[in-house]
Amino acid sequence: MGYLLENQETERILFRKINQSDFNDWLEFYINPITSKYWISEFENPEIECKKWYEKQFYRYHNNLGGMNALIEKQSGSFIGHCGLLIQNVDKITELEIGYSLLPKFWNKGFATEAAKKCKDFAFENNLSDSIISIISLTNKPSENVALKNGMKLDRITEYSNNKVNIFRIYKSEWKK
Repeated sequence: MGYLLENQETERILFRKINQSDFNDWLEFYINPITSKYWISEFENPEIECKKWYEKQFYRYHNNLGGMNALIEKQSGSFIGHCGLLIQNVDKITELEIGYSLLPKFWNKGFATEAAKKCKDFAFENNLSDSIISIISLTNKPSENVALKNGMKLDRITEYSNNKVNIFRIYKSEWKK
């Protein structure tokens, strides 16, 4: 299945596969302490965390588990962050998730919502799943707002990667392009 939005675009964003040359741009995400305030994890150092994150994405690519796309702002050519369709196992159920993480300087500009909507439309247009989730920390109100703007509703509260999370969901039958 083709979960990547390679060569897709929205009004302001180009989607492409991530590549190793994005590493230094994404490292800024791990250096900025504000980016980890919503997620509990054992943090080694920014370089190691960024390396682990990229290894995980390349593993996803090679094993058909979806993966994040690099988001590029059309107007400036700037690297914004990542968004993509991910195969996840939540409560022993395989789910399709829309995940998104942006560099802080691009927060509150509508980029996450624009990218997440494109992922939702792509998944439903290509019959990738009958429903899609987003896994969001209970304290991450900005990401929760993106899910709500993407037509998702709170499905349940659970634990995922040692974090209490909200699972937001939208069904294909509820989707209107």
